[in-house]
Amino acid sequence: MDGTLAKILAAAAQGRFPPPDGATTVVGQPDARDAGVVAFTAHSVVFTDEDPGWVRDVLAATPGDALAATMNPYFLSALLARSGRHMNTIDLLTVADALPGEPEIALREIEDPEHPRVARAMKYRDEVRVWSADGGVVILGRGVAGRWETAVEVAEEARGRRLGEWLARAARHLVPDAVVWAQQSPGNARSVRTFQAAGYRPVGSEALLVAG
Repeated sequence: MDGTLAKILAAAAQGRFPPPDGATTVVGQPDARDAGVVAFTAHSVVFTDEDPGWVRDVLAATPGDALAATMNPYFLSALLARSGRHMNTIDLLTVADALPGEPEIALREIEDPEHPRVARAMKYRDEVRVWSADGGVVILGRGVAGRWETAVEVAEEARGRRLGEWLARAARHLVPDAVVWAQQSPGNARSVRTFQAAGYRPVGSEALLVAG
């Protein structure tokens, strides 16, 4: 296990990013489950147990903008093929500081492993907890490098009432840490706006490579 990624993420959450020097840092996976890429401004971090020399050779051969090479489909496809993993999408990675006190929305903690959002969270996170509100749920769990991550789900009939924003903000009250992380697909503009309205700030992009 390698704790380097956790240190990089903790620093980024406090606004201390890797130098924007166009370089790529290659570190070991924080655990057997998680591998992938986090791209900050002009600096990327590849976390994998594959040979670092191979990673750098493929990056050097990747066509296009060198600053974007780690998120280029050429590189990601090669890394997926070599590692035998798959991925869903490239996400916007965001973070928010924890808030004191209780959430400003009434919530009830539940155990519902059959809920699609809960089932998905349990594939990618440990120590998953779920709270229900009228029309939605908020999920917390320990994800990449042990960081606390959240996700929210709003029923179609409950949309348009800012419920997603309230649920995302509730996670900031519920998280047992100094910060909480969240990923949004960049094309899901509604989700991006929701989390930014709830105080989550962009940190970078992330491609998570999933085993199995």
